Amino acid sequence: MLDLQRLRALHAVSVHGTVGAAAAALGFTPSAVSQQIAKLERETRTVLLEREGRGVRLTDEAWQLVDAAAQLLTIVERAETRLEERRGVPSGRLTIAAFASAARGLLPSVLADLAVRHPALDARLTEVDPHLSVDLVAKGAVDLVVAHDWDIAPLPAPGGVEQAPIGEDLCDLLVPEGHRLAGRTAVRRAELGGERWICQPPGRVCHDWLMRTLRGAGHEPDIVHQADENPTLVALVAAGLGVALIPRLGRGPLPAGVVEVALDPMPVRRLYALWRTGAARRPAIAETVRTLRTHWPTVAARGTPAPQAVGSA
Repeated sequence: MLDLQRLRALHAVSVHGTVGAAAAALGFTPSAVSQQIAKLERETRTVLLEREGRGVRLTDEAWQLVDAAAQLLTIVERAETRLEERRGVPSGRLTIAAFASAARGLLPSVLADLAVRHPALDARLTEVDPHLSVDLVAKGAVDLVVAHDWDIAPLPAPGGVEQAPIGEDLCDLLVPEGHRLAGRTAVRRAELGGERWICQPPGRVCHDWLMRTLRGAGHEPDIVHQADENPTLVALVAAGLGVALIPRLGRGPLPAGVVEVALDPMPVRRLYALWRTGAARRPAIAETVRTLRTHWPTVAARGTPAPQAVGSA
């Protein structure tokens, strides 16, 4: 008989791409995951993973087992959901994936609240890019996702995945002190031509939004510096190296040398919670979504800038 935990390990490697990433998602060490798959290979007398460069490749036989594992894990999830629903209280393990600024600015207070009110619930957080996290929840690799999209780039929700809005995160133009726009109360997008931009790398939601927005206003963006984390982008602005569009969530206080200017119209990114349809009745999902939405107004208020002196419009 095939062992479910070993099938789960193989399924995780298929979803995350590497043994190390699968181990991190499962909360194990890479050696533990490798051992599980090695035992599964001995049980099935089949080679499941092959070395490919510095990584691994799943064999055709492994993909057949992955398909079976996905079906079995869906059945197990359904049974666990029914048991939790009968108990009527959030319980068991709940894996959550969230993008960086939500993991920093929203999830700590939410997770702390859940831990106090629902001690039987074991909620665990992983930081994941929004584009990747939606696929992870669809494949059953995580239970709940906190993701975002922009007003001009909606987030696609695959079949079998439900979503609920959490709130709207506003975005500001950050410029170095002494910049030509630093004294303005508001700036239109058509005025942003000729700037040196600091943003996230291509493929990230924020980068794609910036490119579409500026091109829509008739400007070809001059991207001079790229970094993954918003604090790094802010530090580059503080050094006088360019301007950036940074959302407020998880941004923290601005350092000296950085001035916040509102855009007109103001960019908005929308936050969502997503989960698989089969888990929609699970109390842990419902309570976590409710807690996210309850905490959002307080978190959003913390990101509201203090009033500044009125400059020229």
